[in-house]
Amino acid sequence: MFSKEESRKLREDFWISFGKSFPRKWLLYNTKIKGLSFKFYFDTKKAFVCLDLENDLENRINCWEKLEALKNILHSDYLPEAIYEEEFYLDNGKEISRIYIPLEQKVSIHNKNNWRDVMEFFFEKMSFFEAFFEEYKDIIKS
Repeated sequence: MFSKEESRKLREDFWISFGKSFPRKWLLYNTKIKGLSFKFYFDTKKAFVCLDLENDLENRINCWEKLEALKNILHSDYLPEAIYEEEFYLDNGKEISRIYIPLEQKVSIHNKNNWRDVMEFFFEKMSFFEAFFEEYKDIIKS
């Protein structure tokens, strides 16, 4: 068991190490599409990369329909394991739409032996996600 401070420090160390190991400017929130962002997620049980739609319902539905139309392309050319969830609930109860790719193995941010695998997974999957987005952002944005 780790104290809150130890856990915070491990999380901070992971993200610093990730940035140094894979120095790159990620898109994340800078998509130029309101409510659409990319995220890395790593906790004590799982890791995944995701595309989140958190906008008002009308804009979220509009954007989601475009992403649904591109689903076959995303699966065939970029990320065959991508999971689409039109209704996804965050821990705080907020409903969003999410496309995500989970790391299949059990990992924990508290276990430094997992870090390299997670970093490589993040780099590979987010690179594919961003390549897909760059290719189709005009369609998604319209």
